[in-house]
Amino acid sequence: MTTNTNTTTTTQIDAGYEASKFALGAGMTMAALVGIWGFACLATAMVSMGPLNVVQGYLTAVIG
Repeated sequence: MTTNTNTTTTTQIDAGYEASKFALGAGMTMAALVGIWGFACLATAMVSMGPLNVVQGYLTAVIG
């Protein structure tokens, strides 16, 4: 004779923690992409215009 037994397992999830963990990961990924893009633009300007012209242009933009 066999007996069938049903067991139920419940798992509680902290949705607020999971959502903030996802948002933090997405924010860090976007910040990294912006940083990489900025570095690529700066490197391209250094190659095409030269470092002295880039510094001169930066100072002109800041000082006026």
